[in-house]
Amino acid sequence: MNHPKLFANLSRYSTWLKLFWMFLKVNLLSPSGPASIGLLYDEAAGKLMSEERFVEAVGFSNVLPGSEALKLAMFVGHAAAGVPGVLAALLGAILPPTMMMLIVAAILQRFQQADWLEHFVSGMSPAVAALMALVGWELFRAGTGKKIKPRILLIAALSALGFWLEIPSPLVLVGAGILGVLFFR
Repeated sequence: MNHPKLFANLSRYSTWLKLFWMFLKVNLLSPSGPASIGLLYDEAAGKLMSEERFVEAVGFSNVLPGSEALKLAMFVGHAAAGVPGVLAALLGAILPPTMMMLIVAAILQRFQQADWLEHFVSGMSPAVAALMALVGWELFRAGTGKKIKPRILLIAALSALGFWLEIPSPLVLVGAGILGVLFFR
């Protein structure tokens, strides 16, 4: 007997399960928002969406208020499976940080006066900065292709200047988008 509706439902459930597992895995392996973008790029770009669409999702997630990880979960989940995909991706994205924060809060409460904890955090800071720089470079290259043109470097330099002048990041990103419209007609 052939039950096409049953197989269609299994396919949908499989997609939802894949989305849940992907975001659970990404958020378990890289609990920080910016650092998880690199792992999510490996999991989603070229599989669930194009590289260009992923870069677009990262850009919009930085313009809108709120957690980048959750906004990316919603964007990727919707691209892959609509509203149920959003729910599956969000559940996978929310569980690890929630559990980790409960555990870390308990540990910090217990050891908040220990000197080693301050040194541990000081040692992690350069590694997080390096990871963010590498992810930024990968996203930059994915959005520009193989050849980097002078107008792309100009937008990057003006954006860096905007961040250095402490202009709010959503305004810098919108400004860069406007420059993109003007420069790439």
